[in-house]
Amino acid sequence: MSDRDANPGTALDCAPDCDRQACTGPEGARGAAATPGAAPPPVHRIPAHLRYFSRFVLVPLMALATGTFGCASLVCGLWDRSGRQQHLVARAWAATMLRIALSPVRLVGAEKLKQHPVAVYASNHLSYMDTPALFAKLPFQFRILAKQQLWKIPFVGWYLNRSGQVPVDSRSSRSAIAGLLRGVAALKAGMPLVLFPEGARSPDGHMQTAHSGCAFMALRAGVPLIPLALIGTYELLPIHVYSLRPRPLMIVVGDPIPTDGLTTRDADALTARLYDEIARMYYRYSDLMPAPADGRLHETHAPDANAANAPNVTRGA
Repeated sequence: MSDRDANPGTALDCAPDCDRQACTGPEGARGAAATPGAAPPPVHRIPAHLRYFSRFVLVPLMALATGTFGCASLVCGLWDRSGRQQHLVARAWAATMLRIALSPVRLVGAEKLKQHPVAVYASNHLSYMDTPALFAKLPFQFRILAKQQLWKIPFVGWYLNRSGQVPVDSRSSRSAIAGLLRGVAALKAGMPLVLFPEGARSPDGHMQTAHSGCAFMALRAGVPLIPLALIGTYELLPIHVYSLRPRPLMIVVGDPIPTDGLTTRDADALTARLYDEIARMYYRYSDLMPAPADGRLHETHAPDANAANAPNVTRGA
């Protein structure tokens, strides 16, 4: 979360698949992806047979699966107040999406997921296929933070509402703070969170600017941060490309980063440590070499604890 002028709520970490402009205010996120004169996104040349296979086979099957499992989740939501059954439906949907995409996922470091029952899991964000990969392979129920506009989308919004996911409205600092504090409440109630600190999909497969919202929530709730690195989803389905290139995927789980003895004033340093760990794992397993501008972190100011608790925060982004 980038908090210019110590203003909590000017930006926030997004869950699948958030639009950066909606979550960082009118100026957008700073960083290499928004730097004037930066290299244009790479051109992806998809073979004709993959384009037609995706258009007439894979995409229709994915749409059918999403509608079918969305309806099943809505039915479960009539009685499932814990969200457990709906999460199982979401995992089944995710596994089906990966099977349709012909892209198996390998989980590296799965034993580290058992060390802390409640934590903030933070992953790099490369593709729309990040979400199915995480839902399919993380073996526990969790919640996501997503922009409130997603609640208006049929099936997607219905699932988000019924399953207890956390909406965040960044149009004002007060509502943004309320969303982050709802995430803190979920953590304190024993529910892990899964977030994308970068806030938007990578345009070129490289790590982007990270925001400190996930660190802020972990610090407020007193739970560790656990870094995750997604490998291969960018090559499977890059941003603004609508043809899939099937391939094996990987999720690498890093060592938990403790928050004991830290305060929200340490959110920036904690975010830098988190970013470095995700980047280290990502570039170790990815085919990409680290970008020259690697280490693209915001100059952030973490929300002041008292400001986050103030009932009348009116500063805008």
